[in-house]
Amino acid sequence: MDFSDILASSIHDIKNSLGLILNSLDDLVTNPDNHLADPRQASLLKHEVNRANSNLLQLLTLYKLGNAQLGLRVAEHNLDDFLEDVVADNQAVCEALGLELTFLCEEDLSGYFDWDLVRGLLNSIIGNAQRYARSRVRLSACEQDGYLVIRVEDDGAGFPESHLRMLNAAAEDSEQDGSEEGIASRTRLGLYFASCIAEQHRAGDRVGRIRLANAQNLPGGCFELWLP
Repeated sequence: MDFSDILASSIHDIKNSLGLILNSLDDLVTNPDNHLADPRQASLLKHEVNRANSNLLQLLTLYKLGNAQLGLRVAEHNLDDFLEDVVADNQAVCEALGLELTFLCEEDLSGYFDWDLVRGLLNSIIGNAQRYARSRVRLSACEQDGYLVIRVEDDGAGFPESHLRMLNAAAEDSEQDGSEEGIASRTRLGLYFASCIAEQHRAGDRVGRIRLANAQNLPGGCFELWLP
């Protein structure tokens, strides 16, 4: 067993421990018999544990990708049901932070993707948006140019223009030449993970991708996931 295998095993154990902590926090926050002095603090603690758990999940997924161990389970899913589940994952923390979390899509919109991987990806992106939003975070989905486009937006200050150019150029380079080195060295783990997951979704010669923008429907940053 080499070091990467040992590290992956350790990450898996830590992730299981964090899962137990999250379950205990859920009981604490949702059980009406528990009278917490400050329920908001418990929700924020859950938020931080979720962030750590999400980072570990990303590392494990990237490890599996690098070792050809990731089994992609692509199926057709209704986006209204899917986004409702994602909102439910994040609603309590948004309320504790004083943020409004909403979603919008056509009721009959569907797409082909791995439910668990994309759900984990969006939870990570929403966790980031929560740090910068002033009062609102919004999810939406639509069909555009033959792709399913899922957006996470906030009403914060948005991405610096230099940051946008760098990240979007890195994503385009990765898509064109198949190299992950550029985007890996120039973005944080979350965006690198998102790009890798997007690129696992393929249909013919079309490949999934990510894009960052500002002021799409809300005045702040906008993360876009394009799935064929």
